[in-house]
Amino acid sequence: MQIQYGSQTSQGKVRTSNEDSYLVNAETGLSLVADGMGGHAAGEIASQLTASTVNDWVREHATPDVKAAEMLRLAALEANSRVFEAQRHDRALAGMGSTLTALLFQGEQYCIAHVGDSRAYLLRNGALEQLTADHSFVWHLYENGVLSKPDLAKHPQKNLITRSIGSHRQVDIDIEEGEGHVGDVYLICCDGLTDEVSEDDIREVLSDARRTPQEMADYLVDAANQAGGRDNITVVVVRLEPDDGQT
Repeated sequence: MQIQYGSQTSQGKVRTSNEDSYLVNAETGLSLVADGMGGHAAGEIASQLTASTVNDWVREHATPDVKAAEMLRLAALEANSRVFEAQRHDRALAGMGSTLTALLFQGEQYCIAHVGDSRAYLLRNGALEQLTADHSFVWHLYENGVLSKPDLAKHPQKNLITRSIGSHRQVDIDIEEGEGHVGDVYLICCDGLTDEVSEDDIREVLSDARRTPQEMADYLVDAANQAGGRDNITVVVVRLEPDDGQT
């Protein structure tokens, strides 16, 4: 099984800076999106520190003896500690934090570590499934039947998240595990995409096998900008391809 990646980010049409960070590390099989908060400079620092810490941790500890779930959980906890300590030592950074949605492959197994309201999706056999649950006030309303999913982006308190990297000394990390199949397409994205582009439209883009993952990522970011681009937009697309000679 081969892994193909595509990634793209945009400041959007309204924001004056981009507080998102993302990375793709084909060597370790890690990809992630981090959406910073806390104001222009602080949000950028929080997301960059989150992304770099997780990347460094996985690169330094990646061995067949360490399970992906434990590796990602410890990496996310280390990121939480570093972001929390950074704001404790610099008042200008007080209140900063970041989402984290990270995807790691270990052989044919995948693992997702998740905090906040960025999302991971899986397209398999034409069906799109959200693999993560938003840690947000409006998601709680959705789970309790108060709001429909399309209404989440319109709620005045949609930006109130209930869990983030670095906001508190301790944080719970959601872990999702599964087996990857040839043909799978995984999407990691911030809410700047899902607030502007419907899941039906996302599914249609990810289902188009004529597009490369990079073309999918470019298209989705452009679609979010065309729909208003009211927030930063960041997308990572991962597709599992057969090995050479595999059918």
